[in-house]
Amino acid sequence: MINITLKQLRYFEALARHGHFGRAAEACAISQPALSMQIKEMEELLGAPLLERGARQVRLTQFGEVAVERAREILRAADELGDLARASRDRLVGRLRIGVIPTVAPYLLPRVVGNLTASYPELDIHVRETVTPKLIQELGDGQLDTAIVALPVSETSLDETPLFDERFVLVRSAREANAPMPNADSLREMRLLLLEEGHCFRDQALSFCNLPSGPPREVLDASSLSTLVQMVSAGMGVTLIPEMAVPVETRSASVAISRFEAPEPRRTVGMVWRKSSPLAGQLAEIAEIVRQAANNLADQSLGLLPTTR
Repeated sequence: MINITLKQLRYFEALARHGHFGRAAEACAISQPALSMQIKEMEELLGAPLLERGARQVRLTQFGEVAVERAREILRAADELGDLARASRDRLVGRLRIGVIPTVAPYLLPRVVGNLTASYPELDIHVRETVTPKLIQELGDGQLDTAIVALPVSETSLDETPLFDERFVLVRSAREANAPMPNADSLREMRLLLLEEGHCFRDQALSFCNLPSGPPREVLDASSLSTLVQMVSAGMGVTLIPEMAVPVETRSASVAISRFEAPEPRRTVGMVWRKSSPLAGQLAEIAEIVRQAANNLADQSLGLLPTTR
Protein backbone atom coordinates (compact mmCIF):
# COMPACT_ATOMS: atom_id res chain seq x y z
CA MET A 1 0.00 0.00 0.00
CA ILE A 2 1.34 3.43 -0.98
CA ASN A 3 0.88 5.89 1.89
CA ILE A 4 0.42 9.13 -0.06
CA THR A 5 -1.32 11.83 1.99
CA LEU A 6 -4.06 14.25 0.91
CA LYS A 7 -1.66 17.06 1.77
CA GLN A 8 0.86 15.74 -0.74
CA LEU A 9 -1.85 15.45 -3.37
CA ARG A 10 -2.88 19.07 -2.77
CA TYR A 11 0.72 20.23 -3.05
CA PHE A 12 1.17 18.25 -6.27
CA GLU A 13 -2.07 19.62 -7.75
CA ALA A 14 -1.03 23.19 -6.89
CA LEU A 15 2.38 22.65 -8.49
CA ALA A 16 0.77 21.26 -11.63
CA ARG A 17 -1.60 24.22 -11.77
CA HIS A 18 1.02 26.94 -11.25
CA GLY A 19 3.96 25.27 -13.03
CA HIS A 20 6.35 26.90 -10.55
CA PHE A 21 7.57 25.82 -7.12
CA GLY A 22 7.57 29.34 -5.68
CA ARG A 23 4.04 30.22 -6.77
CA ALA A 24 2.71 26.81 -5.72
CA ALA A 25 4.34 27.12 -2.30
CA GLU A 26 2.83 30.58 -1.86
CA ALA A 27 -0.61 29.28 -2.82
CA CYS A 28 -0.25 26.44 -0.29
CA ALA A 29 1.11 28.77 2.42
CA ILE A 30 4.29 26.73 2.97
CA SER A 31 7.96 27.26 2.19
CA GLN A 32 9.36 26.27 -1.17
CA PRO A 33 11.84 23.74 0.31
CA ALA A 34 9.01 22.09 2.26
CA LEU A 35 6.91 21.81 -0.90
CA SER A 36 9.84 20.40 -2.86
CA MET A 37 10.51 17.83 -0.14
CA GLN A 38 6.87 16.66 -0.13
CA ILE A 39 6.82 16.27 -3.93
CA LYS A 40 10.11 14.37 -3.87
CA GLU A 41 8.77 12.04 -1.17
CA MET A 42 5.63 11.48 -3.24
CA GLU A 43 7.73 10.55 -6.28
CA GLU A 44 9.75 8.10 -4.17
CA LEU A 45 6.56 6.48 -2.86
CA LEU A 46 5.21 6.12 -6.41
CA GLY A 47 8.54 5.00 -7.83
CA ALA A 48 8.25 7.30 -10.86
CA PRO A 49 9.02 10.96 -11.62
CA LEU A 50 6.06 13.32 -11.72
CA LEU A 51 7.93 16.39 -12.98
CA GLU A 52 10.55 17.63 -15.38
CA ARG A 53 12.38 20.29 -13.40
CA GLY A 54 13.63 23.26 -15.41
CA ALA A 55 15.48 26.43 -14.43
CA ARG A 56 12.36 28.62 -14.40
CA GLN A 57 9.40 26.28 -14.45
CA VAL A 58 8.39 22.68 -14.05
CA ARG A 59 6.54 20.44 -16.48
CA LEU A 60 4.59 17.29 -15.80
CA THR A 61 5.97 14.02 -17.10
CA GLN A 62 3.66 11.75 -19.06
CA PHE A 63 2.98 9.88 -15.84
CA GLY A 64 2.51 13.18 -14.02
CA GLU A 65 -0.22 14.22 -16.48
CA VAL A 66 -2.18 11.08 -15.67
CA ALA A 67 -1.42 11.31 -11.94
CA VAL A 68 -2.63 14.90 -11.55
CA GLU A 69 -6.04 14.06 -13.03
CA ARG A 70 -6.40 11.15 -10.62
CA ALA A 71 -5.20 13.40 -7.77
CA ARG A 72 -7.90 15.93 -8.62
CA GLU A 73 -10.55 13.21 -8.56
CA ILE A 74 -9.38 12.10 -5.12
CA LEU A 75 -9.29 15.67 -3.80
CA ARG A 76 -12.78 16.35 -5.14
CA ALA A 77 -14.07 13.22 -3.44
CA ALA A 78 -12.40 14.23 -0.16
CA ASP A 79 -13.88 17.72 -0.35
CA GLU A 80 -17.34 16.34 -1.09
CA LEU A 81 -17.06 14.10 1.98
CA GLY A 82 -16.53 17.22 4.05
CA ASP A 83 -19.43 18.88 2.25
CA LEU A 84 -21.65 15.92 3.12
CA ALA A 85 -20.84 16.43 6.79
CA ARG A 86 -21.61 20.15 6.55
CA ALA A 87 -24.83 19.49 4.64
CA SER A 88 -26.04 17.23 7.45
CA ARG A 89 -26.02 20.12 9.92
CA ASP A 90 -28.90 22.51 10.49
CA ARG A 91 -26.86 25.58 9.49
CA LEU A 92 -24.13 26.11 6.93
CA VAL A 93 -20.76 26.45 8.70
CA GLY A 94 -17.10 26.28 7.72
CA ARG A 95 -15.46 27.31 4.47
CA LEU A 96 -17.48 28.55 1.51
CA ARG A 97 -15.52 29.24 -1.70
CA ILE A 98 -17.34 31.65 -4.02
CA GLY A 99 -16.14 32.68 -7.46
CA VAL A 100 -17.35 35.94 -9.04
CA ILE A 101 -16.75 37.53 -12.44
CA PRO A 102 -14.95 40.93 -12.37
CA THR A 103 -17.91 42.86 -13.82
CA VAL A 104 -20.02 41.86 -10.79
CA ALA A 105 -17.58 41.41 -7.90
CA PRO A 106 -16.74 45.04 -6.93
CA TYR A 107 -20.37 46.17 -6.92
CA LEU A 108 -22.30 43.23 -5.47
CA LEU A 109 -19.80 41.43 -3.25
CA PRO A 110 -19.61 43.91 -0.35
CA ARG A 111 -23.36 43.71 0.15
CA VAL A 112 -23.49 39.92 -0.37
CA VAL A 113 -20.66 39.16 2.05
CA GLY A 114 -22.24 41.39 4.69
CA ASN A 115 -25.61 39.68 4.33
CA LEU A 116 -24.08 36.19 4.35
CA THR A 117 -22.06 36.96 7.46
CA ALA A 118 -25.19 38.18 9.21
CA SER A 119 -27.19 35.09 8.20
CA TYR A 120 -24.39 32.54 8.69
CA PRO A 121 -22.01 33.88 11.37
CA GLU A 122 -20.02 30.61 11.41
CA LEU A 123 -19.34 30.73 7.69
CA ASP A 124 -15.75 31.26 6.52
CA ILE A 125 -16.13 32.98 3.14
CA HIS A 126 -13.34 32.76 0.54
CA VAL A 127 -13.78 34.85 -2.64
CA ARG A 128 -12.14 34.25 -6.01
CA GLU A 129 -12.52 36.95 -8.69
CA THR A 130 -11.63 35.97 -12.24
CA VAL A 131 -13.13 35.46 -15.71
CA THR A 132 -15.84 32.90 -16.42
CA PRO A 133 -13.74 30.17 -18.12
CA LYS A 134 -11.40 29.99 -15.13
CA LEU A 135 -14.29 29.95 -12.66
CA ILE A 136 -15.98 27.10 -14.50
CA GLN A 137 -12.75 25.13 -14.62
CA GLU A 138 -12.05 25.67 -10.92
CA LEU A 139 -15.63 24.79 -10.07
CA GLY A 140 -15.31 21.53 -11.98
CA ASP A 141 -11.97 20.79 -10.29
CA GLY A 142 -13.54 21.24 -6.86
CA GLN A 143 -11.58 24.40 -6.03
CA LEU A 144 -14.82 26.41 -5.74
CA ASP A 145 -18.21 25.59 -4.22
CA THR A 146 -20.19 28.00 -6.39
CA ALA A 147 -19.74 30.90 -8.80
CA ILE A 148 -21.66 34.02 -9.78
CA VAL A 149 -21.46 34.41 -13.57
CA ALA A 150 -23.42 35.53 -16.60
CA LEU A 151 -25.78 32.82 -17.81
CA PRO A 152 -26.00 30.52 -19.58
CA VAL A 153 -22.75 28.61 -19.13
CA SER A 154 -24.22 25.44 -20.70
CA GLU A 155 -22.18 22.94 -18.71
CA THR A 156 -24.07 19.69 -18.25
CA SER A 157 -22.31 19.02 -14.93
CA LEU A 158 -23.54 22.29 -13.39
CA ASP A 159 -26.85 23.54 -12.06
CA GLU A 160 -27.73 27.13 -13.04
CA THR A 161 -29.93 29.42 -10.96
CA PRO A 162 -30.82 32.85 -12.45
CA LEU A 163 -30.50 35.70 -9.97
CA PHE A 164 -31.30 38.93 -11.84
CA ASP A 165 -31.38 40.59 -15.24
CA GLU A 166 -29.28 43.68 -15.81
CA ARG A 167 -29.24 46.32 -18.56
CA PHE A 168 -26.13 47.68 -20.26
CA VAL A 169 -25.81 51.46 -20.52
CA LEU A 170 -23.75 53.65 -22.82
CA VAL A 171 -20.90 55.68 -21.37
CA ARG A 172 -19.61 58.63 -23.38
CA SER A 173 -17.77 61.85 -22.69
CA ALA A 174 -19.73 64.50 -20.79
CA ARG A 175 -19.20 66.77 -23.81
CA GLU A 176 -21.42 64.41 -25.81
CA ALA A 177 -24.25 64.28 -23.27
CA ASN A 178 -26.73 66.00 -25.60
CA ALA A 179 -25.69 64.15 -28.77
CA PRO A 180 -28.23 61.79 -30.36
CA MET A 181 -28.31 58.37 -28.78
CA PRO A 182 -26.56 55.87 -31.09
CA ASN A 183 -28.12 52.54 -31.90
CA ALA A 184 -26.25 49.26 -32.37
CA ASP A 185 -25.52 50.09 -36.03
CA SER A 186 -24.06 53.49 -35.11
CA LEU A 187 -21.87 51.98 -32.40
CA ARG A 188 -20.11 49.86 -35.01
CA GLU A 189 -18.78 53.07 -36.56
CA MET A 190 -17.60 54.55 -33.25
CA ARG A 191 -14.43 53.92 -31.23
CA LEU A 192 -15.81 51.31 -28.89
CA LEU A 193 -13.65 50.54 -25.87
CA LEU A 194 -13.92 47.00 -24.58
CA LEU A 195 -12.63 44.68 -21.89
CA GLU A 196 -9.81 42.38 -22.96
CA GLU A 197 -10.50 38.93 -24.36
CA GLY A 198 -11.66 36.36 -21.84
CA HIS A 199 -14.33 38.59 -20.28
CA CYS A 200 -17.86 37.45 -21.12
CA PHE A 201 -19.00 41.09 -20.93
CA ARG A 202 -16.78 41.86 -23.93
CA ASP A 203 -18.51 39.15 -25.96
CA GLN A 204 -21.94 40.41 -24.89
CA ALA A 205 -21.10 43.97 -25.98
CA LEU A 206 -19.76 42.75 -29.33
CA SER A 207 -22.89 40.66 -29.83
CA PHE A 208 -25.14 43.67 -29.26
CA CYS A 209 -23.19 45.65 -31.84
CA ASN A 210 -23.10 42.64 -34.16
CA LEU A 211 -19.31 42.83 -34.30
CA PRO A 212 -17.02 39.80 -34.75
CA SER A 213 -14.86 38.87 -31.77
CA GLY A 214 -12.03 37.50 -33.90
CA PRO A 215 -10.11 40.23 -35.82
CA PRO A 216 -8.36 42.84 -33.65
CA ARG A 217 -10.03 46.23 -33.43
CA GLU A 218 -8.42 49.64 -33.17
CA VAL A 219 -9.61 50.07 -29.61
CA LEU A 220 -8.32 49.91 -26.08
CA ASP A 221 -8.65 46.50 -24.47
CA ALA A 222 -8.84 47.07 -20.71
CA SER A 223 -8.78 44.70 -17.77
CA SER A 224 -11.43 46.57 -15.76
CA LEU A 225 -14.56 48.65 -16.22
CA SER A 226 -12.89 51.41 -14.19
CA THR A 227 -10.18 51.81 -16.82
CA LEU A 228 -12.75 51.88 -19.62
CA VAL A 229 -14.77 54.65 -17.96
CA GLN A 230 -11.68 56.76 -17.24
CA MET A 231 -10.56 56.43 -20.86
CA VAL A 232 -14.00 57.55 -22.02
CA SER A 233 -13.68 60.51 -19.66
CA ALA A 234 -10.39 61.36 -21.39
CA GLY A 235 -12.15 61.42 -24.77
CA MET A 236 -10.77 58.17 -26.20
CA GLY A 237 -14.13 56.71 -27.23
CA VAL A 238 -17.32 55.21 -25.82
CA THR A 239 -18.07 52.04 -23.89
CA LEU A 240 -20.84 49.92 -22.43
CA ILE A 241 -21.04 48.99 -18.74
CA PRO A 242 -23.62 47.08 -16.67
CA GLU A 243 -26.01 49.35 -14.76
CA MET A 244 -24.80 47.91 -11.45
CA ALA A 245 -21.41 49.53 -12.07
CA VAL A 246 -22.74 53.06 -12.68
CA PRO A 247 -22.65 54.45 -9.10
CA VAL A 248 -19.09 53.28 -8.48
CA GLU A 249 -17.43 53.82 -11.84
CA THR A 250 -18.88 57.22 -12.78
CA ARG A 251 -18.49 59.10 -9.50
CA SER A 252 -15.02 60.43 -10.40
CA ALA A 253 -15.31 60.56 -14.19
CA SER A 254 -16.55 63.30 -16.49
CA VAL A 255 -18.94 61.10 -18.45
CA ALA A 256 -22.58 60.94 -19.51
CA ILE A 257 -24.71 57.84 -18.98
CA SER A 258 -27.45 57.01 -21.47
CA ARG A 259 -29.89 54.14 -21.79
CA PHE A 260 -30.56 52.48 -25.13
CA GLU A 261 -33.97 52.32 -26.71
CA ALA A 262 -35.77 49.00 -26.59
CA PRO A 263 -34.70 46.30 -27.00
CA GLU A 264 -31.98 47.27 -24.53
CA PRO A 265 -28.85 45.11 -24.32
CA ARG A 266 -28.87 43.09 -21.10
CA ARG A 267 -27.54 40.01 -19.42
CA THR A 268 -28.76 37.44 -16.91
CA VAL A 269 -26.52 36.90 -13.89
CA GLY A 270 -26.86 33.72 -11.89
CA MET A 271 -25.20 31.21 -9.60
CA VAL A 272 -23.82 27.85 -10.70
CA TRP A 273 -22.63 24.84 -8.74
CA ARG A 274 -21.86 21.19 -9.38
CA LYS A 275 -24.90 18.96 -9.67
CA SER A 276 -23.07 16.45 -7.48
CA SER A 277 -22.46 18.98 -4.68
CA PRO A 278 -23.87 17.85 -1.30
CA LEU A 279 -24.31 21.56 -0.50
CA ALA A 280 -26.86 22.11 -3.29
CA GLY A 281 -29.69 22.82 -0.83
CA GLN A 282 -27.65 25.34 1.16
CA LEU A 283 -26.35 26.96 -2.03
CA ALA A 284 -29.93 27.52 -3.17
CA GLU A 285 -30.52 29.41 0.11
CA ILE A 286 -27.41 31.48 -0.49
CA ALA A 287 -28.62 32.24 -4.02
CA GLU A 288 -31.73 33.82 -2.51
CA ILE A 289 -29.57 36.06 -0.30
CA VAL A 290 -27.52 37.11 -3.34
CA ARG A 291 -30.71 37.78 -5.30
CA GLN A 292 -32.09 40.03 -2.57
CA ALA A 293 -28.80 41.93 -2.30
CA ALA A 294 -28.83 42.51 -6.07
CA ASN A 295 -32.43 43.74 -5.98
CA ASN A 296 -31.62 46.21 -3.20
CA LEU A 297 -28.59 47.44 -5.12
CA ALA A 298 -30.68 47.88 -8.27
CA ASP A 299 -33.24 49.94 -6.35
CA GLN A 300 -30.48 52.27 -5.10
CA SER A 301 -28.99 52.65 -8.58
CA LEU A 302 -32.32 53.31 -10.31
CA GLY A 303 -32.32 57.03 -9.59
CA LEU A 304 -28.86 57.44 -11.10
CA LEU A 305 -29.90 56.11 -14.50
CA PRO A 306 -31.48 58.41 -17.07
CA THR A 307 -34.72 57.51 -18.79
CA THR A 308 -34.54 56.25 -22.36
CA ARG A 309 -33.92 59.11 -24.79
